[in-house]
Amino acid sequence: MDTLVLKRMLRGLWVVLAAAMILLAVYVLLPLLYPLLLAWMLAYLMHPLVLILKGMKLPGWLAVSLSLLFYMGGTVLVLTALITRLVKELIGLLQTFDLHTDQWRELLLSLSRNASIQNIINQINQFYHDNPGYHATIDSNISRTTETVGQAMTQMITGFFNFILKLISSLPSLGTILIVIVLAAFFLSTGWERHNARLTSLLPAPLLRPVSEIWKNLRKALFGYLRAQVVLISVTAVIVIIGLLLLGVHSAFAIGLTIGIVDLIPYLGVGIVILPWALYSYMTGNMALAIGLLVLYGIILITRQVLEPKVLASSIGVDPLAMLIGMFAGLQLFGMLGLILGPVLLVILDAFARAGVFRALRSYILSGRLH
Repeated sequence: MDTLVLKRMLRGLWVVLAAAMILLAVYVLLPLLYPLLLAWMLAYLMHPLVLILKGMKLPGWLAVSLSLLFYMGGTVLVLTALITRLVKELIGLLQTFDLHTDQWRELLLSLSRNASIQNIINQINQFYHDNPGYHATIDSNISRTTETVGQAMTQMITGFFNFILKLISSLPSLGTILIVIVLAAFFLSTGWERHNARLTSLLPAPLLRPVSEIWKNLRKALFGYLRAQVVLISVTAVIVIIGLLLLGVHSAFAIGLTIGIVDLIPYLGVGIVILPWALYSYMTGNMALAIGLLVLYGIILITRQVLEPKVLASSIGVDPLAMLIGMFAGLQLFGMLGLILGPVLLVILDAFARAGVFRALRSYILSGRLH
């Protein structure tokens, strides 16, 4: 075998092994160190406010304490208000579903009496009569499909209640973790410059510049992407809530938040909820609501088209198709949490690519030098 090819293969193997070791270390250490990571993120977010308070001649410990109180207290107040309002409207929404049960039953009965539906049923019956051998196979497939859907629905409902039970049972441990995060954030903030200098001193001099470049691109991409998505979701939710209130829809707050979160899905977004809802309203004779929902959908689309380029201008954009693939891959690998982890990992990989990490690794494998 040619010596150059052998050296490239060995360098490539070394790169693969190093990447595998890093991933293994992250997999092993992350469950142990994630409170420290969350504490660092909290300290990083608080740092601008800490600097402002220090500029007002406040002692460092007091500036950090006030910043912690502002961030944690504000978060608790906002979450408490949101959850209280959400629970209240969800209860009202469930009561609304109960009130519409009779209406849905009448709708299904009227559809079953429709001439076109009756014609289809007659054709199916005639097909059964002309092809008796297919009758058992079709009934078996329908029964199996129904059973599969029923099991999926049962698993989903059971999983939801199990999640609630696990969340309630884990509240004491969550409280302990929260205390650790707050204390760690306090100590990190009071010695922010010292801790950063110590961390920088641990890196070899040749790695300082590449690591700094990676962090700059990663910070711009990840934080920019998350900030942009929060802004876009908030704008969508506010527009939907206002629109539903004007249309006289009950539980507008809960529905608006749900549609805002659904807006995370590329291409599909709010149309998954609003378009079927508008179609249902039209079929039930509520023409005003159907037209209002379509107008609301149009307003959301126009607003997204106008705002999205401007909001994403400060972040590194990722192609929507790639984002959709990342969400699907994350869903398959990590479950529902993967809908968030997939795009985040995709943004991180994109930041590494923009920082030239993959180009440098390719250069190392081919020539033995990092460029």
